[in-house]
Amino acid sequence: MTKTLHIVGGGMAGSEAAWQAAHMGVEVVLHEMRPKVETFAHQTGNLGEMVCSNSFRSDDDEQNAVGLLHWEMRAANGLIMSTAEQHRLPAGGALAVDREPFAETVTARLKALPNVTVSYEEITDLPTDGHWIFATGPLTSASLGQAIQQETGAEALAFFDAIAPIIYADSIDMSKAWMQSRYDKGETEEERTAYLNCPMDKGQYEAFIDALLAADKTEFHEGETAGYFDGCLPIEVMAERGRETLRHGPMKPVGLTNPHQPDIKAHAVVQLRRDNALGTLFNIVGFQTKMKYGAQTEVLRMIPGLENASFARLGGIHRNTFLNSPTLLDNQMRLKSRSNIRFAGQITGVEGYVESAAMGLLAGRMAAAEILGRDLPEVPQDSAMGALIHHITGGAEAKTFQPMNVNFGLFSPVDGLKGGRRGRKDRYKAYTDRAKAAWQDWLANFS
Repeated sequence: MTKTLHIVGGGMAGSEAAWQAAHMGVEVVLHEMRPKVETFAHQTGNLGEMVCSNSFRSDDDEQNAVGLLHWEMRAANGLIMSTAEQHRLPAGGALAVDREPFAETVTARLKALPNVTVSYEEITDLPTDGHWIFATGPLTSASLGQAIQQETGAEALAFFDAIAPIIYADSIDMSKAWMQSRYDKGETEEERTAYLNCPMDKGQYEAFIDALLAADKTEFHEGETAGYFDGCLPIEVMAERGRETLRHGPMKPVGLTNPHQPDIKAHAVVQLRRDNALGTLFNIVGFQTKMKYGAQTEVLRMIPGLENASFARLGGIHRNTFLNSPTLLDNQMRLKSRSNIRFAGQITGVEGYVESAAMGLLAGRMAAAEILGRDLPEVPQDSAMGALIHHITGGAEAKTFQPMNVNFGLFSPVDGLKGGRRGRKDRYKAYTDRAKAAWQDWLANFS
């Protein structure tokens, strides 16, 4: 076998895999079909382009599983986390980034490595020899998807994903909206005012729900039975589950005080988060949508403060594919039927930028170790990385396997911390302390 590692897909997982393998001394060829072959969701040919949101979610590494994953990736010299920190935007306790310079920097840092070559071409088959990682993500091309289906002997599972709209800041009416993070969360004034809030009274909320339910929407084509990932539901689907669902989800009014009417409690609040460092763009938080474009502008302009909103990008819906990894992959993320091929990222059945990049990090290190003839111990299940890879490669029930974010439910129990009023906070801290120690021990194998 050749000693070169080929990685297909230059998203979060593929970029992180290339970075990790290259830093272990392996020659890497990163194959990216964009911009020659476009996708519905991508805007550029940059590596690491963020498609849906500009947030990596919570950065709390003691009480949140995704924040713990951030910590583990930083400890492993992660490209995605270090670049995110470089282009960080105020977002309360979340790690949000300026998406365009983020992707530009990811691209530049990878291309600057002497042992990384970026090849802009579409890979349409599964190679029979060589070392390969397929990190093609949820928008795997049709031809490659067919090759995967032929190899696995079963159709890839699929679900639908939606994108939230982005609005020009100067088109927002600040006489109605205001800047405040929920519960004034953040250590600096900038962090405490990271979100833009648009309040609704009960009548406005009810009219908005009516319009949302009646709006023209993009529907599944006949024969498509894929569902949605619960962590990225379109707002219309949430509204269909009950008129109060949005008030207890992305439109919850808690932890906010309207300075324009401080004595009046909003019935619901729509939040927008800065989408770039200049503060000229804002995305509507949690407002993934499958409304058709004309309906989107009409319905979203019903939100107080957005009556004259100008849209930099409207929302949309696209089909995502993922493998039944518990059935098809071994604990090294290799395809059981072709051990020269690994899969990484969202196509393996993890959900989210961070989780995708984390699986790329592991796949890159595992593939490089194999090429270099080095034995690696199994990723410790007590770490966030280990809990996630264990879930997708054997811990989950294959018959009901669905995309999963990292969460503490994937972790084995901590002895002596069961139930009680103080149980959850102490348990989460115990999880993170144990995970950090386990992860550092595993990383020591690379020193």
